Amino acid sequence: MLRSSPALSSLASFPAPSALPQLPPNVHPLPVRRREDAAGRFARQGNRTTGTEPNVDISPRETVSRRARSWNGMAAEIIQMTRRERVDVRYRGPAHLLIVVEQGVRSAGETSVEGLPPATLRDLRRKMTFVPAGHRFHEWQQPSLLSRATYIYFDPARLPLELELGHSDALNTPRLFFEDSALWESALKLRRLIENPGCDSRLYLEALGVVLAHELMRPVLSTRESAPARGGLAAWQQRILVDYIEENLAERISLAELAKLVRLSPYHVCRAFKESFGVPPHRYHTGRRIERAKALLAKPDCSVTEIGMAVGFSETSSFSAAFRKATGLTPTAYHRGLR
Repeated sequence: MLRSSPALSSLASFPAPSALPQLPPNVHPLPVRRREDAAGRFARQGNRTTGTEPNVDISPRETVSRRARSWNGMAAEIIQMTRRERVDVRYRGPAHLLIVVEQGVRSAGETSVEGLPPATLRDLRRKMTFVPAGHRFHEWQQPSLLSRATYIYFDPARLPLELELGHSDALNTPRLFFEDSALWESALKLRRLIENPGCDSRLYLEALGVVLAHELMRPVLSTRESAPARGGLAAWQQRILVDYIEENLAERISLAELAKLVRLSPYHVCRAFKESFGVPPHRYHTGRRIERAKALLAKPDCSVTEIGMAVGFSETSSFSAAFRKATGLTPTAYHRGLR
């Protein structure tokens, strides 16, 4: 069972680099290149790091239990929801934050990271979110399956990375609800170590910290090196846009939102999207809505009006017109044909 624990101490409590214990012989952290954000939140005063505490703020506090541990340049806590009440989670601090959700489904809610469009994904299981230092993070949810997550904090000035010229801002890229099997497995090892510490667990924590930091860097740098083929979208851009559209079928999605997700101009994303998928983003979005509507029409307990609203049409007439244009049948006729 997790026990409630006091809030994590500030990154200021981490020992100075000279006090770091030695890592195992097969683990070799690369030289550290010191970095500061634009606000200078990591200005050093002797061996002390200034800045706010790296904790997420969870309200109401009594709806979760927390178990925390800190070590050189890093900290982590396991947060388990204990009540099915609305929960608000907020963070903005001097540390990078990686959120690893093992379980959790919400009946309603929204998650936002500064620099990205908000997402209303309901099934949060096996999803990860990365919040760069200084970025705002806010999430609210009404849980239907109580969430269990590990929050991992990294001091940017102490990351064991030797960044190449031009890549020093690689960890300033926010990521929302992504999946990465290698990163996931390392995060689970860290969570198990926090729950069941051994006599040599500190050295293992040090090693896992090195691995996690490198794995966070790897996909960011690799996506920058991959270029779109034949004027279309790169594979990583296609995946991000398709996932975002699927998660927001019932919402209006602007070209500006899609462009921001893949770091292109609205004009370029529209042209590249059509090159990759054969249709513009708006038509693709409408097509996916119709496919979702078809699946809902197979259920006998849903009305045409309810289904139209569920896939983003505010009026039954507009839903029927779009459905008929795509399938040649009205929603009612399509439903009857399934009997």
